[in-house]
Amino acid sequence: MSSSTLHAPTRAKDPTLKLVDCDIHPTVRSMKDLHPYMSTRWREHLATFGQRFRQAFVASTAFPKATPQLARRDAWPEDGSPPGSDLAMMQRQHLDANGIDRGMLFPLFPRALDERNIDCAHAVCRAINDWQVAEWIEPEPRLKGTITVMAEDADGAVAEIERCAKLKGFAQVALVTRPIEPLGRKRYWRIYEAAVHHGFPLGLHNSGNNGHSVTAGGAPSFYFEEHQAVSMSLHAMATSFIIEGVPERLPELKIVVVEGGFAWAAPLGWRMDGLFDRFRGEVPYLKMKPSEYLRRNFWWTTQPMEEPEKPEELRQMLDWMGWDKIVFASDYPHWDSDDPRHAFKIRMSEAEKRGIFAGNAEAIYGERLA
Repeated sequence: MSSSTLHAPTRAKDPTLKLVDCDIHPTVRSMKDLHPYMSTRWREHLATFGQRFRQAFVASTAFPKATPQLARRDAWPEDGSPPGSDLAMMQRQHLDANGIDRGMLFPLFPRALDERNIDCAHAVCRAINDWQVAEWIEPEPRLKGTITVMAEDADGAVAEIERCAKLKGFAQVALVTRPIEPLGRKRYWRIYEAAVHHGFPLGLHNSGNNGHSVTAGGAPSFYFEEHQAVSMSLHAMATSFIIEGVPERLPELKIVVVEGGFAWAAPLGWRMDGLFDRFRGEVPYLKMKPSEYLRRNFWWTTQPMEEPEKPEELRQMLDWMGWDKIVFASDYPHWDSDDPRHAFKIRMSEAEKRGIFAGNAEAIYGERLA
């Protein structure tokens, strides 16, 4: 029996071991699923004009991971609906099978966070949020929702956070990680202030297309590069937050970086610290080293996990990051999703298991997970 199986977080092995999944992707069967939550004006607008994004591809994302539906083969319902659109199948195949106590919904489709038409974006975000409540959260109490907001209009985003804060079942706020400007810019700060005011962490799943290449060096030649570079875009996002002074201004802000790996975070902090003495005169408002903000305000999901050839090197990475900064995420129902029974190829202590599989998430989200 492998070490990963020996340390599987299952009820059969330990009935007291909790499991919180911080990345589950529900999706609509079609845009018609959102019609009950949209006005006639926007139903007709979408039927006539569709959506507009800052990308060359009209009906899909820019790399084939998204075809078909990013999904593992066994996640397709028998009626041909998209994976992630059938609650009963999700319950049977994932929540029940893996003993999930709480699961964080993270809608990726339909896209709205980077829609060019701002009023349309707000209408679709609002519909997605109401759809989460009615179709997922109310019938399945184990699931918690993510408030989707369109960040380019801070007033509208704040209004949607205020509205959803009055509803039950939401646990975090999401916006694209590749917006028009870096997320540390002050144009977005009111959104973060609203999240802190209502006790919501930011759940920042790699997403968005701002019309520019995902890499800093220009458009990649291969889809392989495109997929790899997504994680690099999150390096830039974390740097922007810190250097622009967001966590200094909002020390209570919690930022969960979803589906971007985590092994890069410690070296990123070291690199910023190495430059801090030389450039701190440019950013006098920073009262701590950059790595200290990274350590205080950021958390990271396990999926996709960097997996070195030697398992003990994974433990070294976790030691660098801090075991209290990592939360489990399955990425269900995507093709590269992780089974919690086999996600880790290292032996973990009881405290380490309990932290990663539930305790750390409970510390982040608090009563929002109740």
